[in-house]
Amino acid sequence: MFAIFKRELYSYFTSPVGYVVTAAFMAFSGIFFYVQCLFAGTSNMYQVFQSMFFIVLFIIPLLTMRSFADDRKNKTDQALFTSPVSIPAVVSAKFLSAFTMLAICLFSYIIEGIILSTISSPDWSVIIGNVFGMLLMGAAFIAIGIFISSLTENTIIAAVFAFMANVMISMIDSISSTISLAPVKSLLNMISFQARYKNFALGLISFSDVVFFISIALLFLFFTDRITDRRRWA
Repeated sequence: MFAIFKRELYSYFTSPVGYVVTAAFMAFSGIFFYVQCLFAGTSNMYQVFQSMFFIVLFIIPLLTMRSFADDRKNKTDQALFTSPVSIPAVVSAKFLSAFTMLAICLFSYIIEGIILSTISSPDWSVIIGNVFGMLLMGAAFIAIGIFISSLTENTIIAAVFAFMANVMISMIDSISSTISLAPVKSLLNMISFQARYKNFALGLISFSDVVFFISIALLFLFFTDRITDRRRWA
């Protein structure tokens, strides 16, 4: 598993994807940080994190689009299927490589927090809460993206459909506000990624929110495992 993880992580930096994703994330984060904190004269990074929520929706499909689609296109998936590594280990290694890339991107928040600390007193509970929340939410989005990638051999299709899925998920709050039926409205609010992430954005870590994002990630990794295993024996 570790060998596959290293290969997948290394592949991000032998192609433009890793550099483009990291540069784009840090550029947008830096712009929002300058405009909404330094220029506005505030140490509250809440608006920065809220703005970056939508950037993550776009960036994560770029991290996951090649995970399985590229192997299917290049026929290298057969080598994985015949290796002594189990399918769950392969899925986990691909997930962890994308997750590591996201963690590298999120390090920019820590740098921004340190910069703020030199000129004011930022609320580190909000910063740490957002990094933790973005990692959890990102894990769920990554798992969804990997699942979509396992359904096709076209990386562009994988990226587009993953982005569409992310946007639809982010619109749950808007859809919920138009529904008057209480049980449906309650269900939509319960599965809303954005509503659950807002707690982290405020520096509040709720056990139910943690369990929610981890459960979504595990569920879609399980789906990916089933799809991949079925193709292995097809």
